Amino acid sequence: MRAEVPMKVETDRRTVLKTIGMATGAGALSVGAAGAVEAGAPSDEGRLLKSLMMELTRTTAHRDYKTVPMILNERSQWDADAIELLKNYRGEPKQVWDQTEIDGPWLNLMRNSLNAQVWSFRHPDFLVVSATHGSAHLALFDQAMWDKYRLAEMTKGKMKNNALIEASSTPTSTDYEDPKGAYSAAANSIPALQRRGVVFLGCHNAIWEVAGKLIKADINPDHLAQDALAAELTNHLIPRAVLSPGAVATIPELQRAGFFYIK
Repeated sequence: MRAEVPMKVETDRRTVLKTIGMATGAGALSVGAAGAVEAGAPSDEGRLLKSLMMELTRTTAHRDYKTVPMILNERSQWDADAIELLKNYRGEPKQVWDQTEIDGPWLNLMRNSLNAQVWSFRHPDFLVVSATHGSAHLALFDQAMWDKYRLAEMTKGKMKNNALIEASSTPTSTDYEDPKGAYSAAANSIPALQRRGVVFLGCHNAIWEVAGKLIKADINPDHLAQDALAAELTNHLIPRAVLSPGAVATIPELQRAGFFYIK
């Protein structure tokens, strides 16, 4: 009798996944390069998470700032609607990760947490948010900014380019037990995690500080003031990053909404 219980649970789970319109096997949800939700890609989110990803795509602002202030004080200056969507998300459980080191194991840890929550604890609507600041925030700038402002130098030789946003070699195997598949360490990239519903929260304070450091280091080819340089960096956040007025300040907002804090 003990051997029959897991089989029944797995059968029921597959039925549910098919009912909510997910892809063959474990189910699928992907957020493509343009931010659209795609069926048939390797992931395993549930119905609530799929809906959230679609709403975030619609509410993440198109950024075309000319200047930004040091302290944001108007909702139009950050992705306020997107943050409200995160706070009001009804799926459970929810984790917010305090991520600060670009060369740390942060992507691997979030992937492992996501795998265990979805496959071990059967929580397909599990939401992971990365509250990204410190050197980790460099990963949220596109390669154009890395090239123009020599951001690799800020990693003290640890990275030559923003390899964390490269997705060309992301595995596509839908077998969640494949040690080289889309759920393995081979998929430790920001785009791969975004396809599985991980939300990367950008930090205005980190952007402002990077702009100040670049000016101080005389890495400022257009001779921009700090408010204009910070605006340019903001405009070049990677697709689907959610801009916050400050990652550290946004963490307690998410905690009040039921997110578990992880450092």
